[in-house]
Amino acid sequence: MDKPRVRFAPSPTGYLHIGGARTALFNWLWARRTGGTFVLRIEDTDRERSTQQAVEAIFDGMRWLGLDWDEGPDVGGPNGPYFQTERLDIYKAQAEKLIREGKAYACYCTKEELEVQRKQAEAEKRQFKYPGTCREKPYDPSKRHVIRFRVPETGSTSWDDLVKGTISTPHDTLQDEVILRGDGIPLYNFGVVVDDVTMKITLVGRGDDHVNNTARQILMYQALGYDVPVFAHFPMILGADKTRLSKRHGATSVTAYRDMGYLPEAVVNYLVRLGWSHGDQELFSLQEMIQLFDMKDVGATAGVFNPEKMQWVNHEWLKRLAPPELARRALPHFRAAGLPAEDDAKLLHVVTVAQERARTLSEYASQFRYFYAPIALDPKARDKFLVPASKPLLQAVRDGVAAMQALETPALEKLFHEAAESRGLGVGKVAQPVRVALTGGTASPGIYDVVQILGRAETLARLDEALKHIP
Repeated sequence: MDKPRVRFAPSPTGYLHIGGARTALFNWLWARRTGGTFVLRIEDTDRERSTQQAVEAIFDGMRWLGLDWDEGPDVGGPNGPYFQTERLDIYKAQAEKLIREGKAYACYCTKEELEVQRKQAEAEKRQFKYPGTCREKPYDPSKRHVIRFRVPETGSTSWDDLVKGTISTPHDTLQDEVILRGDGIPLYNFGVVVDDVTMKITLVGRGDDHVNNTARQILMYQALGYDVPVFAHFPMILGADKTRLSKRHGATSVTAYRDMGYLPEAVVNYLVRLGWSHGDQELFSLQEMIQLFDMKDVGATAGVFNPEKMQWVNHEWLKRLAPPELARRALPHFRAAGLPAEDDAKLLHVVTVAQERARTLSEYASQFRYFYAPIALDPKARDKFLVPASKPLLQAVRDGVAAMQALETPALEKLFHEAAESRGLGVGKVAQPVRVALTGGTASPGIYDVVQILGRAETLARLDEALKHIP
């Protein structure tokens, strides 16, 4: 049996959407598991909305997720071109073949004539269906026309969907739809069929919003004389309110999650679980996904996008990274926040102590900016902890740090304990005022780590500043 050929065919009218990314992922996983071919093509026939910027955004998002393509733009292949606007001669030739065989015909009806018919159907409270006015008219290419596909008037078309099971569509619910406009641009159903035929696609995996197109497309495959591919319609991704995922539910762009500090491993992991499962396992490496993924395990019910769950998955993946790799990935986010971080021992220490706390790479920069910038003192913390009773504690720590040869943990631990015990206090009574003085707030990594990361000079400067403002 030939190895599967699958495809992802986005329209370049915007960013790579989370839903599109999951469709690409499912197809990519199937190709990688079976040793098949993953084809990327760009459906850019919407000339008003398609942009090169959107094309680059799709490429950027796919590459960031690690979804490479075997055939397609920038890669090439034997079945190109891989942009629809470069394939217009192919669509024209296939449409004219259908006309010659009596399977399609030229329609000379004007927009105005069709609009009158639509309004009449609306007035009669029935759905408009093209009545086949031009079905038997001779083909005259010199007259302005579109090309319509001839749909059988009786019977039905059925297929066995890998996800949804057997689906059947009666032909009397369809109409002779336009497949090629007068300017040579194919309509969606015809363009996608010709592309899938000429690119030898054997499995069409896509969102289940395309179920209504499938019977039409199967009829076109059959009319063109080609084998019908297998179909797998993936469930939609919904927001928490059970409506289709959109911007009102938060970020829906793949690259937006990259910019917010999510790991590609985590995004892919979260997406694969929106519609597919393997027992109760939640975390999967890409290699595990390739080994385990099967179309038969894709569920038929819609997945609900849960930002909190996605954050949890990301945090789990952050905790799996070795500190040097974590530092490398976090550095751009510190710099994007305007912080003078460097790929050095200080950053390595910061990400190590932050690893259990921050859920995204951008949170490393936002939660721990006080290691690189002047502190923003929380008024409540100041009023509670930077008080006259704390002054001798801060002074004792300040003097002890100044006298240390090296800021090693045992020495710092001894300093804090002695400052507390000499006053009959618990060590927390010393650590918390020092924490507020050094970080501006009451929550931070261990106080000894804070001192070590800031270093002697900055620690002393911040303690002196706090002491100066306590009466």
